[in-house]
Amino acid sequence: MPVITPIGLDPSHPFPRVLNKSLNFAVELEGRDAFGRSSDAAIVQAPRVLPRVIQLPRELGDSEYCFVFLSSILHEFVHELFAGMKVLGCYQFRVTRNSNLFVDEEAVKNLRTKIQGELPQRHFGDAVRLEVANNCSEAMTEFLLGHFNLTERDLYRVAGPVNLVCLMQVPDWVMRDNLKFKPFKPGTPKALQKSSNLFEAIRGGDILLHHPYQSFNPIIELLEQSATDPQVVAIKMTVYRTGTDSVLMQSLLRAAQNGKEVTVVVELMARFDEGANIGWATKLEEVGA
Repeated sequence: MPVITPIGLDPSHPFPRVLNKSLNFAVELEGRDAFGRSSDAAIVQAPRVLPRVIQLPRELGDSEYCFVFLSSILHEFVHELFAGMKVLGCYQFRVTRNSNLFVDEEAVKNLRTKIQGELPQRHFGDAVRLEVANNCSEAMTEFLLGHFNLTERDLYRVAGPVNLVCLMQVPDWVMRDNLKFKPFKPGTPKALQKSSNLFEAIRGGDILLHHPYQSFNPIIELLEQSATDPQVVAIKMTVYRTGTDSVLMQSLLRAAQNGKEVTVVVELMARFDEGANIGWATKLEEVGA
């Protein structure tokens, strides 16, 4: 079990730093470990590199598709992590932390630098909520609340896994199209279906795009054509939220590299996308935008 590191709590092994919304287990123990040390509590952090839901091989299940929670596997074999000790209880828990960035936009001289300095601490902000398994003992619950400086008002007892978002990926693993909705295909306005040249289509009249019901591809194609069209001299755009791998942003970079006057207003404070936006802002500046 090279990716699992159990931590027995004692004066020389303090409570580990728990990431925001990470899966963890509080273990109640009795006895002494292989080194003769006694500890009545331990923390096991579920490795982030492992999937929260695991599909079993066909030969291990009694149906075509069988799945098991990572938490169930850890519950079943947690005793093997504490040789010589008796496991009295194992309870999963999750902490939600305050993820706000404390940046005064009016007071700082360089907003981008300030945000970059704040981002690494986002996952370790003050705890605001504690979720525990509904069978967690009162003693362990009080211990966790005390450690995270929370009260009973911040406690949520959960019957089952503390994070069901992981189930969102399961339908993709099950090849049963009769149980799924047909994928939605965004439409394209008739005016754009007749011509591959966006500029020609626009000259014919205004075109309204209604997202997400209509395709975003015309916007991408417009930027791609603008990046290489010799008659386009400038591109101005506002970007609020985009991914780390964005075709749209790549087109803007290519336009600037081709000598176009590119001006982009990038929202650095787009919640949870600050890092990606800062990265794009830096790349745009590097090519002269």
